Amino acid sequence: MEKLVVRGGKRLCGEVTISGAKNAAVAIIPAALLVDGICIVENVPAIKDVAVICSILEELGAKIDFLDKYTIKIDCSNVNKYTAPYEKVRKMRASYYLLGALLGRVKKADVALPGGCNFGSRPIDQHLKGFKALGAKVSDDPEIEKSGIVYAATDGLVGTNVYLDVVSVGATINVMLAATLARGTTIIENVAKEPHIVDVANFLNAMGANIKGAGTDVIRIHGVDKLHGGTYSIIPDQIEAGTFMVAAAATGGDILVKNVIPKHMESVSAKLEETGATVKEFDDSIRVIGTGTIKPVNIKTLPYPGFPTDMQPQFVSLLAAADGTSIVTESVWESRFQYVDELMRMGADITVCNRTATIKGTGLCGTQVRATDLRGGAGMVIAGLMADGETTITDIQYIDRGYENMEEKFRNLGADINRVNDTRIDN
Repeated sequence: MEKLVVRGGKRLCGEVTISGAKNAAVAIIPAALLVDGICIVENVPAIKDVAVICSILEELGAKIDFLDKYTIKIDCSNVNKYTAPYEKVRKMRASYYLLGALLGRVKKADVALPGGCNFGSRPIDQHLKGFKALGAKVSDDPEIEKSGIVYAATDGLVGTNVYLDVVSVGATINVMLAATLARGTTIIENVAKEPHIVDVANFLNAMGANIKGAGTDVIRIHGVDKLHGGTYSIIPDQIEAGTFMVAAAATGGDILVKNVIPKHMESVSAKLEETGATVKEFDDSIRVIGTGTIKPVNIKTLPYPGFPTDMQPQFVSLLAAADGTSIVTESVWESRFQYVDELMRMGADITVCNRTATIKGTGLCGTQVRATDLRGGAGMVIAGLMADGETTITDIQYIDRGYENMEEKFRNLGADINRVNDTRIDN
């Protein structure tokens, strides 16, 4: 076990290059199961979730080679298994994409309910609704609840109309995967519009799929007989970019965030400007200059293009040191404020009622806290960068799931942050 030790008070300045998008990578890699040929995927982030999903594909029979640290070669031509390894599936949420990809490739899927960060119920009922509409037979709810495993099978998926009852990123991608090789046309309505959904669709299209409308309310998929190999580069990670942008404002710093798509960052940029920071957009980079004073703002998380739920913890940490009271409402996940108790250990004045947090700005003091989840852990790092004294962050395996070399990137900007062994003894 390892932990991060952060000594606050440093003004962060310099340049940071953003890695490939985690949420795109963990969907595109299983999407390669649909391809009859060799895929070269570039700009893959070197994070734990990528290592896990690659390992799962290898156990299913895929051959995966790392051509360099950020480029992988995937050959799924020998995949004929449909049972995903339970212990690995439980390590990450995005493992549910194996359901749609395996249904499309081998017409069967046996996948345990996924794991990952625990911040509330995240049902897959809309995924299963889509599979059933396409003609798959899926485990009954009582069976899934009892075994924790989803089994789906089909004699051949057939295009249809699917209306998602709620806007779901996971269901949008999963149904899109299943429909790519289905016979006929599938129309998915009330879909999510996140950039990584568009990236998955672009990947599939580059391999020969016929998908239109990704990024809008309706996606149309004209099924094709097969997909061919090819090369594709993953988009930059908007959440990693947002994390470093917030860090600039939090420390009164001046950071040029490189390898970003500024349009993907508009809601984050707008809120940072409200806090008093200066945000300058360029073709593929964004410069954020903090003033040393943080103004309070109100935020409500929403599906894209609204303010992303994955940036909520980082902003709450920032607002914990604001000059006034802020209100943050979480409309996506029901239990995403678990990390607030850790911020309060640092002296934050935060009251949570249902899905709304009221944050009264105050000074933060370093102490020992833990990463309760991936983005909550990023919030703890930002809090540590602002705090007086030393902050120790444990359970950083959550951070490693989605951030590549976070401490090294922060050190290059002038932060005093180090990874050390955690010698705690758990009783």
